[in-house]
Amino acid sequence: MNIVTLLQPARIVIGDGCAPQCAEFLAQRGAKRVLLVSSSPVLPMLTGVLEALAKVGVAVVRSLMIDREPTRQTFEEALAVGRNESIEAVLGIGGGSAIDVAKLVAALTYGKQSTSEVFGINLLASRVLPLVCLPTTAGTGAEVSPNAILLDEGDELKKGVVSPYLVPDAVFIDPRLTLSVPAAVTAATGLDALTHCIEAYANKFAHPVVDVYALQGIRLISANLLRAVRDGNDLEARGALALGSFYGGLCLGPVNTGAVHALSYPLGGRFHVAHGVANSLLLPHVIRFNAPAAAERYAEVSLSLGVPPCANAVVTAERGVECLAQLSRDCGVPQTLSELSIPRDAIPQMAKAALQVTRLLKNNVRPVTEADAVAIYETAY
Repeated sequence: MNIVTLLQPARIVIGDGCAPQCAEFLAQRGAKRVLLVSSSPVLPMLTGVLEALAKVGVAVVRSLMIDREPTRQTFEEALAVGRNESIEAVLGIGGGSAIDVAKLVAALTYGKQSTSEVFGINLLASRVLPLVCLPTTAGTGAEVSPNAILLDEGDELKKGVVSPYLVPDAVFIDPRLTLSVPAAVTAATGLDALTHCIEAYANKFAHPVVDVYALQGIRLISANLLRAVRDGNDLEARGALALGSFYGGLCLGPVNTGAVHALSYPLGGRFHVAHGVANSLLLPHVIRFNAPAAAERYAEVSLSLGVPPCANAVVTAERGVECLAQLSRDCGVPQTLSELSIPRDAIPQMAKAALQVTRLLKNNVRPVTEADAVAIYETAY
């Protein structure tokens, strides 16, 4: 059995209406002045949380709104607010973008390292400030992972910070916070979460403990995503997605993702394609590339998607690919790079950039060369 390390928040609260409970936790930690890192669409949903914070005497300082996937510049601006306001804790409420910024602000407000010094694995020296996160999308799993991602504008590539210090102290997962998420965002973030689970299960470092999270996440997300896309007020579907995304997030620390995510980073970095859309588009093509190296694993993924057993693992795996592509189409997500107006002559440079994401490619069940990356992009075109 491989060695696995599970890094999880000390307190995880899950359930309808649990969001305001974060105020009591912060008060118990002695925080009187809290930096709120969120996004503009989320603010109207935070009345209950803000009232609860005021009731226990916690003052809220608002950071700039994180309304798109964050760049290094965006993060530096948010960090400056934290450093200028004598904050005693950080509260991240939003999608993965806001939560990633919140995690890094909590780590670096009183830290001596620069952003450049912490990109990579286990390079972050410490985190002093208490950190509490509430996800408002069912997608990234950032609220329970040790990862944070920023776009490096200079390199046109997303870069990750991976550290135990980025795991929040407490997480409150309230499906009611996801009810107002638009259909397109619901689809993209849900497919991102589904990709986390699939890539963690079909992974060079897969582990029986993580497999439990991954397979249950696949079942929950695949069975409920379209329901939530078609009816955003379907609280049962929203709850299932929130739980599935949570399971996907738990996979990220001990196992993480693979070639789908690595190949998607240049799409986001250079062409600003939404992360979940990029993952969903590339997922079938990467699975077909990987399947010869892990047919049994992908067959199990297919069964968790609801595909009936076929003649053998190879056929079952292929049926799963078809199922994933159909789910993506039904959710209205683009299916080809050409639909996203990405020029074909950009493929060689994208392949070079993707090969730089070694922290993820090392997990892939099949080695990926630059020529392989080009071929995968071509099949997705």
